[in-house]
Order: sequence, then C-alpha cells, then structure tokens
Amino acid sequence: MSSAELRLEGIAKTFGEVVALDQVSLTVQRGELLTILGPSGSGKTTLLKVVAGFETPDQGSVKVDGVEIARLPPAERDIGMVFQNYALFPHLNVRRNVAFPLEMRNTAKGEIERRVTDALNLVELAGFDERLPRQLSGGQQQRVALARAIVFNPRLLLLDEPFGALDRKLREMLQLEVRRLQQRLGLTTIFITHDQEEALVLSDRIAVMSKGSILQIASRSEIYERPVNDFVADFVGESNIFHGAVSAQNTITLDNGRVLQVRSDATPGKRLGVLMRPERFSSSGANVFAGEVLEAIYLGASFKLRLRCESGMELLVRQPARGKLPAKADRLTVGIDADELHLFDL
Repeated sequence: MSSAELRLEGIAKTFGEVVALDQVSLTVQRGELLTILGPSGSGKTTLLKVVAGFETPDQGSVKVDGVEIARLPPAERDIGMVFQNYALFPHLNVRRNVAFPLEMRNTAKGEIERRVTDALNLVELAGFDERLPRQLSGGQQQRVALARAIVFNPRLLLLDEPFGALDRKLREMLQLEVRRLQQRLGLTTIFITHDQEEALVLSDRIAVMSKGSILQIASRSEIYERPVNDFVADFVGESNIFHGAVSAQNTITLDNGRVLQVRSDATPGKRLGVLMRPERFSSSGANVFAGEVLEAIYLGASFKLRLRCESGMELLVRQPARGKLPAKADRLTVGIDADELHLFDL
C-alpha cells in the first residue's frame, strides 16, 4: 500500500463571522500518524474536511506529494475516511459495504473479491461477510468502516473521532488495533480526537488546536513534558500551572509569593509559566510543600490528592496507591525537584 506526504500551507476558513481555521500550516510525513487534538469548536474537524474535500478553504493550499488537491472533489483525492457514526449502508451486508469504494472505481469483480477478503482479514472480520450492520456490535461496525476505508489502497487515511461512541474498554482495544494496522500498512494517517489519552496512545506526533490555530506540533513526549503555553499544558494531562517572575538564577517567585528552585538562566524579572505534573511529586525534593488534604480519590494504581498548602496555593498530586488512602484534613508534605518543573514563556 502506497502512502503519501500531506502538506497544508496557510489554510483559512470562515463561516460568516466565525473563524474556523486561521492560517493553519502543517506537514504529515509518509507513514506517519498525526493526531489533531483539541476541544469542541477548535477547528480540527473542519481541517479534516478540508483535507477530505468536504470543505473548500478560503485560502491556502492542500498538497499530496507536492500536487495541489484543494479544488479536487472528494472522490478524486484517493483518501480513506472513517467517521464516528460509521456511515455504513444499513441495507448492505458487510462484504457489500466494504466493496462499495471498489465498485465506484469500476474495479474488476475478481479483484474486488480478493481485496475485500484481504481487508476483512486485516480487521479480523473474516466470516462476517453476510451480516448486516444491525447484526454487529459497535466495535464490529467500526472495523467494517475501517476495512472500507483501506480496501482501495488510499494514499491517506482520515479518522474523525472514530471511537467516540464506544465504551472505554472497547475504545482502548480498538486504539491499539488501529495503531498496529496503520504501522503494518505504513499508511499516512490523520486522527482527530478531543481525548488527550487517546492522542498519547496512538500518535507519532500531536498537533494541539485551539480557536482555529495550531498551538504546538510535537512528539507525544514533548507535548506532555514541554508544552509551549498554559493551554497545551492544561489540555494534555493533569497539571499544576502557576505564573511568576525570575528573581535570581535558578529561582522563580510565583505571583502568590512562593519561591521555587528551578533550572533557568533567564534574566531576573522575566515572567514565566511553571508546570508541575501531579505524578512528579514525591516525599522530598528541592521544593517542599506542606498542606492539608482537601480531597482524596482512590484510582486503583494511584491516589489522586488535592492539597491546600500553607502559602494558599492548591496542588494536585498523584501518589502510588500504597498503604491507606489519606483522609480529608490530613496533613501531608510533598516535594518536587527543580528538574521536574517545566518553564514556558508567557
């Protein structure tokens, strides 16, 4: 199966007074799975529709292997797409649903039979050929939709929140299946989601969107460990975010007055954001916080605690679930090293 490079440059799209896409540019490399992550209304689905051909951009270019496709109709773009609602034909059985894109391309009957069989084997639905969509579970329907999207050997695969209607356990299983299939086929893929855990599981890289703009494109670890601003830090994973100013080398004074030991050679007076991930706290560290437990939640492998510290600041802390769950109003001391703090410009 061939895969392609996708390059978007300066994509803009408005609906009346609403700016859906604001000069979006990105490149998806051959064989890469890029997740576009953002809240509802951030523009991620509109961007996917521009790539698929269901929306025409007001300006900008959409190139596949260097060839402009922004004005091509969807049927001529050689792109597979999977929707959240599956979009299966209810009156056609599994085999006919999967065969549909090939029939529309006037593929020879023998070739259709071979490709459909291969696609159903890939998604582990051999033997389900004659079933109608209503006779399948949600996960099985999603597999049919995936088989239909890849059966004609597309150059790109677009997935628009495909697991949103499934329960958590099934969703997590299908995430891994899609990732394995995408890697096996080497298929250039864009995956749309608002679920940051899903993005971290699936992606080679993640693009975080807000209000029609891409705020950061980076690897999974970089997005999580080194977000560029408050929005990305807060949207991807749990976080404690504070603002302050550099008061001396390797020292920041937060707006609430608390002084932190950090790793920074920024000039005194420079304002920075400070991110502390809840799981990075331990029983000691260069920065120690003593506080009262406001909330304690048992999560199986960990305790999730909300602390009110002596400085008045609140902290979200995760600890391994060892021993007894702390009770509300218990006193607790936690620490975090300077190397565990991430600083970003404001």
